[in-house]
Amino acid sequence: MVSVMRVLVYGGGSVGLGIASCLIKARAQVDIIAREATVRALHDGGLARTGIFGDYRAEAKRFGSYCSLEDIQDMSYDYILVCVKSFDTSVAARQLSGHKRLLDEQTRIVLFQNGWGNAEMFLSFFEKGQVYNARVITGFRRVEENRVEITVHADAIHIGSLFGRDSACVEKLCELISKGDIPCEVTSDIARDLWAKMLYNCALNPLGAVLDVPYGILAESEFTRAIMNGIVREVFDVMAAAGYRTHWRKAEDFLEVFYDKLVPDTAEHKSSTLQDILASKRTEIDALNGAVIKLAEKHQVEVPYNRAVYNIVKFIEAGRS
Repeated sequence: MVSVMRVLVYGGGSVGLGIASCLIKARAQVDIIAREATVRALHDGGLARTGIFGDYRAEAKRFGSYCSLEDIQDMSYDYILVCVKSFDTSVAARQLSGHKRLLDEQTRIVLFQNGWGNAEMFLSFFEKGQVYNARVITGFRRVEENRVEITVHADAIHIGSLFGRDSACVEKLCELISKGDIPCEVTSDIARDLWAKMLYNCALNPLGAVLDVPYGILAESEFTRAIMNGIVREVFDVMAAAGYRTHWRKAEDFLEVFYDKLVPDTAEHKSSTLQDILASKRTEIDALNGAVIKLAEKHQVEVPYNRAVYNIVKFIEAGRS
């Protein structure tokens, strides 16, 4: 008899609900940790997904939803997917470490988060062999508390270890997500994938937020292109100093793909940082350009373009508090 995979989705935002819908459709046993309003909506109306991969609806009886880890009965999960914003990473790691009854030797924690540095926070509480990262370049938008829309999909979700651990243990998770409609693959190059996403996000996200324009507009102006070029070249300098690599050998190689392929594919997209600012929410700038600045300071690399856009976003955040 084939055992049913048990998955805990920690974080009921757009990404968490989107991935949960795939797992439920693939008949995994799924529990979701979310805010009270989301849990209430999930209890009352189930979980709905719309968008480019078609419509899917799961009745409330098909999965569990809870406001707190304390509400979950004593059981262990095969996978725990962390889908909270990057600024909540340390809280998530601490809370999960305080509920070791939910984990056994086979449990793997997979971080479905933006930015760089999230895995290191988990290493304060868990072993390197337990912690994996996912690179997601699929667009999720929460339309209602219990309904998520998939708006864009650039490539398969990639899952792998930043610490050289065997990724065979996450193959089943990838199979389940793929079976639930979103392509998902194991990779041995997750660090390169994450830095590729960092390059894209660091160049576009803060500038799009500050100027309140979609990504395509940023690429049309020589003035904003100059800023993005500077950001990208600085990130490559920091990667080189810190010993990291991505899929392009030098900044100019990435910039060619960036302007010819990546930006046109998402030309109408508006920055998630802008969406957070408009909603008076905290942004993830510290895990994006802020993470670049932190590494730059450690390795004595000058990053004035990254500092400029970071400081402007932080100024906007401070003005709302």
